[in-house]
Amino acid sequence: MKLQRTSWRIVGAAMAAGAVAWLAIGASESTAGTGSVASVADESPGYAVEKYAYPQADKILAEKNIVLKRGDGHITLADCVTDTGQLEVWAHDKADKICFDVKGTSGWLTLEIPAVYGIRGNDYETQVDMTVGTEEKSFDVAKNTWTAVGASADEQGRDHMLVEIRSTK
Repeated sequence: MKLQRTSWRIVGAAMAAGAVAWLAIGASESTAGTGSVASVADESPGYAVEKYAYPQADKILAEKNIVLKRGDGHITLADCVTDTGQLEVWAHDKADKICFDVKGTSGWLTLEIPAVYGIRGNDYETQVDMTVGTEEKSFDVAKNTWTAVGASADEQGRDHMLVEIRSTK
């Protein structure tokens, strides 16, 4: 007798659960046409897409007249400090050198610095891309010494714009 009562309780509970499920399905179908139900995908956060834009680029342009576009964060504009292993860039229209810290095993930075004529390398293998008019030129920067680039390396002495720095350890 006790076993029969337990069996009936289990059957009754199962029927009640089925009825609740049936009502829930019926209720969701009746509101489907009203547009008040949103899919779960609409509520989930979107994908994070890194655009690699240089942080505070507008502020740097206003204060230092240097255009920093995009990078991976491993080559960053820095205050110049002697003997710290920075990349040093010299340009005709700048009163002083422009320095960059390089961190990690590799890095890249796109930028615009006009009239660049020399770069002092650091412990990294560094290549720079420059433009003069519609012409593009690449230069390998010697480690820990000065490399003539742009106007200094051009037979015609034309001003070149530095547009990309790439470094690897």
